[in-house]
Amino acid sequence: MAQSGRRDAPELPDFSLLKRLARDQLIYLLEQQHEVDKLYKVELKPIVSTADQLCFLIRPRIQTVKWISDVVNLDKAAGRLRRYKIIFTPQKFYACEAVLEEQGVFGDVTCDEWAFYLLPLDDDIISLELPEFFRENFLEGDQRWVGAAGGALRLIHSLYGPFSKVYGIGQCAKMVYESWREQVEDGEQKTQQPEIGNVFLIDRDVDFITPLCSQVVYEGLVDDIFRIKCGSVEFGPEVTSSDKSIKVMLNSQDKVFNEIRNEHFSNVFGFLSQKARNLQTAYDKRRGMDIQQMKAFVSEELKGLKQEHRLLSLHIGASECIMKKKTKQDFQELLKTEHSLLEGFEVRECVSFIEEHINRQISMIDSLRLLCLLSLTENGEYL
Repeated sequence: MAQSGRRDAPELPDFSLLKRLARDQLIYLLEQQHEVDKLYKVELKPIVSTADQLCFLIRPRIQTVKWISDVVNLDKAAGRLRRYKIIFTPQKFYACEAVLEEQGVFGDVTCDEWAFYLLPLDDDIISLELPEFFRENFLEGDQRWVGAAGGALRLIHSLYGPFSKVYGIGQCAKMVYESWREQVEDGEQKTQQPEIGNVFLIDRDVDFITPLCSQVVYEGLVDDIFRIKCGSVEFGPEVTSSDKSIKVMLNSQDKVFNEIRNEHFSNVFGFLSQKARNLQTAYDKRRGMDIQQMKAFVSEELKGLKQEHRLLSLHIGASECIMKKKTKQDFQELLKTEHSLLEGFEVRECVSFIEEHINRQISMIDSLRLLCLLSLTENGEYL
């Protein structure tokens, strides 16, 4: 977790307040308003349930709405009578309701929305978790998520007090700011002590270069290989050394991850080796203890040591998997090519490397990233 080294740095806002608010709202929404007693993850598969009511809590995505329409139509074809409720979060869109109408189930389904925008991923990170925002706004020109971003700012404003100043760069940042100002009532939270000083709104298209460059720190490489979603990652059998996959939360509560998340990958194995030795020393400490000391060790330290040992094993397995895949992909040559493109030298050699990379079919995603990086750094000259 990145923290300021200044002694006078302000304390972070308590983002656990967002978690409590989301939990309380969700419990009220599902249990009290809609009498939901069992929860299932939406996996776009046939539903096996004898319940007479199905309640779907989803993002307003066309694919998911089409799947729900198929569920309703299958039930109708089988003569099964049920009530269907769709709760869109953070808001519902006309396009989703239009799909329900096209599929002939609009009259069978009731729609609602849960206007909660932000997911706290860590002590200092909150996220909208809207990966489609960039594509729809900057590529397709669909500005429907601007209101959601403005709503997120309004939520932060209402919980943590007024912002001292708001800075922005880019057209979308301006629209988000204007949306937020429209949603905030005059005089709201004027008496509350502000917990957040300055807010910076920066459009993604201000800097396309950064996301096209390879990640070199541990957390970034974990995301590249395993994909971090909503602050968690699923490690498969190649990491767990078993036939099962394990889902792990990646935040500052994971002591091992917290210490290596921002480390260059070349330093990670050394740290993990030292951590393993320290854990072994802590375990060995129990030798020669009397009964009272052993009792205290078991009640105060053993559980934490076992948890840390489990997480250490997972991160060692993940690091080994990353190393194997990156070695196979000529990672060092890839980094060298990216560096040359950014510095603007040996461009012909870079083009040759990209062509070879494509011909060898090493990684389609990496090839596309290199082509985009070449186009941006050379103003499209080679494409």
